[in-house]
Amino acid sequence: MADSLRDQLLKAGFVRKVEATLPKLERSVRSPGAPKPDRGNSARGKQDSRGNLSSSKPNGPQSQPQGRPDRAVAGAGARDKVKRNQEEIDLAKAYALRNRVEKEDRAREQREAEQRSREKKERKQKIMALLAGQSLNHPEADVARHFPHADKIRRVYVTADQLPQLNAGELGVVLWGGRFLLVKREIAVAVQTIDPAAVVLLCDPDAIPDDDVPDDLVW
Repeated sequence: MADSLRDQLLKAGFVRKVEATLPKLERSVRSPGAPKPDRGNSARGKQDSRGNLSSSKPNGPQSQPQGRPDRAVAGAGARDKVKRNQEEIDLAKAYALRNRVEKEDRAREQREAEQRSREKKERKQKIMALLAGQSLNHPEADVARHFPHADKIRRVYVTADQLPQLNAGELGVVLWGGRFLLVKREIAVAVQTIDPAAVVLLCDPDAIPDDDVPDDLVW
């Protein structure tokens, strides 16, 4: 059987040399005069001439805590930012509210205009139906009957027989299609209930005359 590694070293004399150096190393480690390594001097500070420990940090006002001004500034900045954000939100809400109100107003105005247009169209259709075939205008009428309308003096031509009837309220004048139409009183009254502005002349037969002007006067 081959010799072990230790036997081979013993034969060569190496093991004896290693065993001889071990006691010297142990004595050097256990020697009381050996300097001990300085552990933690940087953390505990240095000793002065009297043996007191002195801190490695400098003394003075700078070493004392002076509060947190950076935190105060940051807090003020955060509050200002929140305030600005709130103001922007309020302004955005105000703009949105104004836009919504304006939109609702435009929609309401449009609905009202459409309603007026429909009503006007309905009135026109009703008046057209009433006036169909009811005009009494004579093509040979040569008597001018004047009356005020729209801050001006207007006139309608009637016959000599129609003039007293018009002055007595038996006939009336309706403005339709840019023309003055002579119609019976009942037709004029029906038109007046639909659109009072369409009837431009309709005398009241029961009215007491307030002057001495005869009804058959041509003026």
